[in-house]
Amino acid sequence: MTDAAIAALRTHLAETADLHHAAMLLGWDQQTHMPPRGAQSRGQAGGTLERLAHDRTADPALAGLLDAAAAAGEDAGLVRAVREDHERAARVPGTLVGEMAEVAAEAQGVWEAARAASDFSAFAPLLERHVALCRQYAACFPEVEHPYDALMQRFEPGATTSAVRAAFSELREGLVPLIAAIAAKPDPGDLVGPFPVGDQRTLALEIARTMGYDDDAWRIDEAAHPFMANMGRQDVRITTKEDESALAIGLFGVLHETGHGLYEAGIDARWDRTTVGTGTSLGVHESQSRLWENMVGRSRAQWSRWLPRAKELFPVPLEGLEVDDVLRRINAVRPSLIRVDADEATYCLHVLLRFELEVALFEGELQVADLPAAWNARMQEYLGVDVPSDADGVLQDVHWAHGVFGYFPTYALGTMIAAQLWEAAHVAIPDLETRIADGDLATLREWLREHVHQYGRTRTGDEILQDVTGGGLDPAPLLRYLNDKYGALYDL
Repeated sequence: MTDAAIAALRTHLAETADLHHAAMLLGWDQQTHMPPRGAQSRGQAGGTLERLAHDRTADPALAGLLDAAAAAGEDAGLVRAVREDHERAARVPGTLVGEMAEVAAEAQGVWEAARAASDFSAFAPLLERHVALCRQYAACFPEVEHPYDALMQRFEPGATTSAVRAAFSELREGLVPLIAAIAAKPDPGDLVGPFPVGDQRTLALEIARTMGYDDDAWRIDEAAHPFMANMGRQDVRITTKEDESALAIGLFGVLHETGHGLYEAGIDARWDRTTVGTGTSLGVHESQSRLWENMVGRSRAQWSRWLPRAKELFPVPLEGLEVDDVLRRINAVRPSLIRVDADEATYCLHVLLRFELEVALFEGELQVADLPAAWNARMQEYLGVDVPSDADGVLQDVHWAHGVFGYFPTYALGTMIAAQLWEAAHVAIPDLETRIADGDLATLREWLREHVHQYGRTRTGDEILQDVTGGGLDPAPLLRYLNDKYGALYDL
């Protein structure tokens, strides 16, 4: 009976995980290969899969399976995570979940066309539908302190608007004087291309392979907005975009998405075909991509190892440049329009802006039609940047097209977590910088696998942070890291 109870739960979870993987594959294809006119039928198919997966998670029988499996000795972390999923799903009608998925699929193409035309008004009606549906979703959780909590907790379990506001306030207070001090220093200049796209891909994949990219289990494609998708530990998809004029966009984008992929690929095989075999939260997930992209990818140790190879591929643009020259250029701090291209120092301000706008929408202080003006005003206030068009402003991110309000805060939360893990990794691996300079990225990857990746969702983000750092979420390590790094680069 013991084995039978656990087997029954595992079968239920396996079929639910298969539905999620199928839906993810449809979404990956939509952004990489699907012809534009396929959006309607794709939305219907995706909506059906999401509704079926939701219905299985909300199934009252699942509660009994969880009780029996727990009594039989099933892993407590798996039972906790699935029970939380079940209790949340049971509150939300399957029809609402399906409608949200259908609108997201329809909105993808509309957003792409609106961004190409820099016309927010063309996208606004679908965004209004998304906001209305998200209000319905939030209303399923009347006990939350703030309606935005219900949206955010889809991606960062346990997060609250009040706690995130406090953390972001502390972060902003530390970033503003640092950015001001840097602004008073001479600009270090740019890496001037051309950087042929094919050679960019070559360099990016060579580095990614030392991180753990596996040609037999991974693939890379182009997408308008880079992302990672996985259909299991042995089927990891990353996407990127490249620009011949800028090495950083393609190179660091690949390192970022590879960081996400390593998380998924590093989860213990015990959690295959379960709904816990993925990242425990989007904040922890983002910590992996930000750590590899920036703390490793833009470090002195990394470029001491890889600059000679980069010079072989790009001899003219990199001629005469030494490691210090490259470091100053790839780490230049310049307030900019586009979040995904932002430097480390200003990046979180882009996230804070979006967080504040989303909260204002769901508090009723801001209407969808007013988003472009509010966006532009905050860009000027926070970054001193004038927004020339909707394409470079309110339409730049795909997230609102997908209806994923509450997602943006995880980018800054993940950046904070990355710094906490980076500090802990240096304590655990005292010669980490030397290893990176020698081309050894496997030691760091395996440390992350041991302390973060392997658990999937069987440990919460708070539990992981407590085990690794002895404390909870803390902006201080990120501020220390940024002040140390840019203090050295800019002689502050």
